[in-house]
Amino acid sequence: MRHCLMYQGGFERNFPNLKPGTTTFQGTDGGEHPVPVAPPTCDGGRFYYMEKAGKKFAAVRVQHGQDDVVVKNEILLDQGRHLGFGVRFAPEPIEITDEFAAVILEDLMAENPEQKRQLAQIRGRFSVTGKAKPKPKAKPKT
Repeated sequence: MRHCLMYQGGFERNFPNLKPGTTTFQGTDGGEHPVPVAPPTCDGGRFYYMEKAGKKFAAVRVQHGQDDVVVKNEILLDQGRHLGFGVRFAPEPIEITDEFAAVILEDLMAENPEQKRQLAQIRGRFSVTGKAKPKPKAKPKT
């Protein structure tokens, strides 16, 4: 499964009004800008991040299927830990593997214990081994 990180504007300007389903953000120019669309290769989670003062980036939202969770407490993203070395933040969506997505979700759950169930539900849909999770077998009819 491929996941992606997507830019959703400046933190100080946008985080206070962030809600599930948000499709735009306010830019530094004061205008509304569309949130990037996930590339077709992104069949997993979509992690949205915002830029904080000092070129720091914070994960603020996770989407997968019908689930759209805006976290109460953001986490600062560390390039090596959350993206892999050599991967840089960019305005275009950044693809990441199951392993990095799992680490982001684990860190988000640690910072947001009251939202752990919602985040764990998303986390349970993919494997950290990089292999597809087996679909549950249908129960035989009796």
